[in-house]
Amino acid sequence: MTSSPAADASAGTSAGTTAGTAAGRSTSLRRIAFATIIGTTIEWYDFFIYATSAGLVFAQLFFQPAGGELGLLFSLATVGISFLFRPLGAFLAGHFGDVIGRRAVLVITLVLMGAATTLIGVLPTYAQIGIAAPIMLLVLRILQGLSAGGEWGGAVLMAVEHAPADRRGRAGSWPQLGVPLGFLLASGMTALMTGLISPGAAYLEWGWRVPFLVSIVLIAVGFVIRRSVEESPVFTEIAERGAQSSVPVLELFRRHWHLVLLAALVFAGNGTLGYMTTGGFLNNYAINVQQIDTTAVLIAAAFAALVWFGSTLLAGILADTIGRRTTFLLGFALQALIVFPVFWLVDHGGLPGLYAALVLISTSLGLTYGPLAAWYSEIFPASVRFSGVSITYALGAILGGAFAPLIAQMLLESTGSTIAVSAYLLLASLLGGAATLCLRDRSGIPLGPDHEAEQASGATVFTPAAPARELAARA
Repeated sequence: MTSSPAADASAGTSAGTTAGTAAGRSTSLRRIAFATIIGTTIEWYDFFIYATSAGLVFAQLFFQPAGGELGLLFSLATVGISFLFRPLGAFLAGHFGDVIGRRAVLVITLVLMGAATTLIGVLPTYAQIGIAAPIMLLVLRILQGLSAGGEWGGAVLMAVEHAPADRRGRAGSWPQLGVPLGFLLASGMTALMTGLISPGAAYLEWGWRVPFLVSIVLIAVGFVIRRSVEESPVFTEIAERGAQSSVPVLELFRRHWHLVLLAALVFAGNGTLGYMTTGGFLNNYAINVQQIDTTAVLIAAAFAALVWFGSTLLAGILADTIGRRTTFLLGFALQALIVFPVFWLVDHGGLPGLYAALVLISTSLGLTYGPLAAWYSEIFPASVRFSGVSITYALGAILGGAFAPLIAQMLLESTGSTIAVSAYLLLASLLGGAATLCLRDRSGIPLGPDHEAEQASGATVFTPAAPARELAARA
């Protein structure tokens, strides 16, 4: 039997439409991947360049009267204080992200971070204007904290809510890659300044400012890229129905406070170890205690960021293959195994030992960071999802990363040994693993507003699970 010309034309048109739709979706996903990676890389470059400088020169530049050890503690404390303001940024960004949309909030947080970072680059020092210098430094660091608190949730949801159900782990790893890339840029830029452009006294005099001033160029690039990305389809559907929650933060804590706490502990288990490197403690320990060359340490940190990038990408793939929960448990098990050996390697292995320690740390960090975005997006209902992922991430950062470098430095100074530091990191890893066991893997759950009831139940092992569905039906 032969088909009519009209039928053939209709079939051809249908096939062409389907192919065009698939090609358009693929292009859109690539654009979103590029925008989220570039945007979060710039944001975290700004955040980490501060932490790197705090460990290297801020004690001398802004806290000089306090002396060497106390000045370093004050300097590291400013790294932690900014974390206290991340929940406020998360509350504000979560509220407006659930009410006016994800994209607008992402652009605002990017500009705020860039403005604060650039202004730090022109800030007078204590020797020039006295006590006003550290006060202004702290204010600008607080603005960085507000921006960081709102940035992550928006970038995550733009990536995950656009992705097919069976690729959310991979898509969720895109904004996560911005963290190691931002750390790589921050470490690489600082190494370039200390090693080539402004070595020795020149770095302390003016070279430290350059990495902060570079931010203004990066922000302009990120602004253009983020403005080109379409709004999340989940929020678009919510807005079309007029179904936005009027006060999403209140609804989040009224109905899901236990979920916020458990998920925050999961991230705290990652952040406590992560901020040993990104927060400046390990760099400072290698340079000032083990007497390893500053530029060599920064290059090692940049190398570690590349390893972290690879393990984060791998974790996103694993999350789609073996599940979010299983990937996390593997990562926390590795963290628990390495927290004592890594300091032994730094203490006894010199620069090669530092490289080995950083590879171990970066590998475990990727496994407990790569799947975070997809898992957070799947445990919170659509109507409060921006608030949920942002506030949970910010609280986890306070519980884990905020004062981890300061605590580690205090433990080191009070005991004279890194054993207490390792014990602290072990405890954090075990708590993160325990919290992971309390949450269910929700891979493939539908994310749209039509499935709010299913999304709102069964996220923890203490509540009844939602009715089981086949992944194909969910998608």
